[in-house]
Amino acid sequence: MVLLKELEALGWGAWRQELEALLSEKQRFITQVDGNARRLLPLLDRLPQLDEVEIDLDADMIRIGTREDLDPQQREELREILMEFRHWRKGPFNIFGVEIDSEWRSDLKWNRIKDQIAPLAGRRILDVGSSCGYYLMRMAASKPRLALGLEPYAPFYCQYLLLQRLIDEPSVHCLPVKLEELPAMSGCFDSIFHMGVLSHQRSPIDALKQLAGMLRKGGELVLETLIVEGEGEWAFCPPKRYAKMHNVFFLPTVTCLQGWLERAGFENVRCIDQTWTSSEEQRQTEWIKSESLSDFLDPDNPRKTAEGHPAPLRAVLLAERR
Repeated sequence: MVLLKELEALGWGAWRQELEALLSEKQRFITQVDGNARRLLPLLDRLPQLDEVEIDLDADMIRIGTREDLDPQQREELREILMEFRHWRKGPFNIFGVEIDSEWRSDLKWNRIKDQIAPLAGRRILDVGSSCGYYLMRMAASKPRLALGLEPYAPFYCQYLLLQRLIDEPSVHCLPVKLEELPAMSGCFDSIFHMGVLSHQRSPIDALKQLAGMLRKGGELVLETLIVEGEGEWAFCPPKRYAKMHNVFFLPTVTCLQGWLERAGFENVRCIDQTWTSSEEQRQTEWIKSESLSDFLDPDNPRKTAEGHPAPLRAVLLAERR
C-alpha cells in the first residue's frame, strides 16, 4: 500500500505490521460485507476520466474541473452518480459544473479557524472523523507533508474515494478506521483536527489523552465540539437524546473543556470561537435524505432543542501538547 510505504518513510515503520492487519480487515469489510459500500464502489468506475482537470482546493466551494469539460449528457450522468452518494454532510463542491450543496456549509467553519491555527505547510496532519474529506482537501491547499483522515462510516469513506479519484492529491489519504483502533503512533503528528467528535465520546478525557499521545511535543490540537453556556467546571449530560441524537454524552462549559485538555496533557489552551449553529450553516438540501437543524430545534424557541435542552453551541479551542 502506498500510504504504508509513506508512513514507513516518515519513521512510522514500527506500526506497519499492525496497520497492515487493521487495513486488510477494513478493506475486506468494505468490499465484501458493507451493503452501502458494495453499492457505491462500482459507481467510481463510471466517473469522468480526463487527462487534465483544473482543480481549486482553496475555494469555499471546492472546484473540480469546469462545466465545459463535459457535454450535457455526461454532466447529467455525473449528477445521477453523485446523488447516489447522498448524504453529503460536508462541502460544498462544484464538480464539472454540478454543485453539491451539502447539509453543512463547512467553509464557514474553516474560515473561522484557518487564520488562527498554526500554518499547515510541511506538517503531518491527522483529521479525526474526516467525513468526505472536505477539510482534508482545504488543508492540502497549504501543502502539508501529509493530511491523513479517519472516517469509519463506509458511505462517507466512499465519498472520499470518489473525490480523491477525481482530485488525485498525493498529500491526502484517508483510512476507514476509528481513532481507538489505531496503534499508539506516539508523537507522529504536528497537527490534529478533532472537530464534531468529542461530544460522541463516552470517555472524553481518555479520548483527549490519546490525541495528546499522537502529537509531537508542541504539536497543535484543533478541537471543535458542542458546549453549553455557563460558568464553572461542569458538563451537561443529556438524559436520553440531544437534538434527536442518541449518541451525545457530554456538553461541557468552556472552562470545563479547558480543564479536560490540561488534565489530558495539553497547555496554552485557549478558546478562539463560539458560534451558535444556524440554518445558514446547517440545513436540509436535496443532497441529503434526512432531517436537519430545523427539525432538531423547538419550532417555537430556536434556542432550545426538540427535547428542551440548550440549542447547539459550538466552540473551537486550540492547545499544544506539553
